[in-house]
Amino acid sequence: MRALAPLFELFEPLFRAAQRRLGASRLAWLFVGPNLVVFGVFTFLPILINIVYALTGGVKLMPLERPYAGLENFQILFECGNYLDLSTCRKDIFWRALLNTAKFSLIQVGLMVLLSLVTALVLNGKILGRGFWRGVFFYPVLLSPVVVALIWKWLLQSQGAFNAGLAALGAPPVEWLTDAGWAFFWAVFVSIWAHMGFYTLILLAGLQAIPKDLYEAALMDRATPWRTLTRITLPLLAPTLIVVLVLSMIRAVQVFDEIFVLTGGGPGSATTFIVQFIYQTGFAEQIHLYGLAAAASLTLAVALIVLTLLQLKATRASQAGERAR
Repeated sequence: MRALAPLFELFEPLFRAAQRRLGASRLAWLFVGPNLVVFGVFTFLPILINIVYALTGGVKLMPLERPYAGLENFQILFECGNYLDLSTCRKDIFWRALLNTAKFSLIQVGLMVLLSLVTALVLNGKILGRGFWRGVFFYPVLLSPVVVALIWKWLLQSQGAFNAGLAALGAPPVEWLTDAGWAFFWAVFVSIWAHMGFYTLILLAGLQAIPKDLYEAALMDRATPWRTLTRITLPLLAPTLIVVLVLSMIRAVQVFDEIFVLTGGGPGSATTFIVQFIYQTGFAEQIHLYGLAAAASLTLAVALIVLTLLQLKATRASQAGERAR
C-alpha cells in the first residue's frame, strides 16, 4: 500500500475539489455511480426487455416489430382442460417441466442440505487428513458443470465404464440414461455431487464460528453428543442453514447445464426442467417463440421469489419459537 501512496496523492486534489462542489454525502454517488450503471444495464434493463417480450407476440426478434398481445402468452402456458391431466393442457410440456422441477428441487435440496451438514460435521471434527478430505469434497465445485456432465455421461452411457464393470461381473448392462427412473436418479445424484462441496464449505465456516466454550461447558455437564448437536450446534448454525437452503433451492430450480448435457432432457420429458423448456421454446426450436419463453421465465422468477420468502418466513418463525422456549 505504501508503494501506491504517490499514486493516490495524484488524485487527492481532484477528490477534494469534487467534495467541495458536491458535498460529502453526494460524493459517494460519484464512486458507486459506475457500478450502478453497469448493474442497471445488465440486470434491470434485461428484466424490462423480458417483460416487453412476455407482453408481445409474433416471431420477430426486435421489440418494436412485435405486436402487443397482453397476457396471451401466460394464457397459453396455463390453459388446461383438467389440471390433474397434463395431456389436456395446451402446453403440456411446460407443466411436465414444472412438475419435474418441483420434484427435482424437493429431492435434491433435501438431500443436498442433509449430506452437506453431515459432511461438514465430520470435516469439522478431529479426523486424519482433514485438510485433504476438505479439498476432495470441494474439488468438484471447481469443475465446469459441462465438464462434470461429460465425465458422468462417459461413465453412464450404454458402452460406458459402469456397464463395462457390470459386464466384467457377468451382469447385464443397465440403460442408466435412457430409462426414465434411472435418468432422473442420476440427474439428482450428479447435481448433488457437483455442488455439495460449496454448501459444505459454507456450513463448515458456520460451525467454526460457534464458540468452543459452549462445547467445553456441555462436556463438563456430561451432555450427550445428540443433545450437544440439537441444543448447541443446530440452533447456532440455523442462520447459516438458512443461507444454504435458500441458495440451494434457487440453484435447483434453475438447473440446466449439467442436466442438459447429461440427458438432454430425456428420455422423453423425464428430465426436462423449466429452464430447458425456456431455452427450447425461445432458441432451440425451429420457430422461436420469444414471448412464450419470456412468460415462462417470469413465472420462474415469481416462483423463486415466493419460495425464498416462504423459506425465510418459516425459518424466522422457527427461530422465534426457539427463543420463546
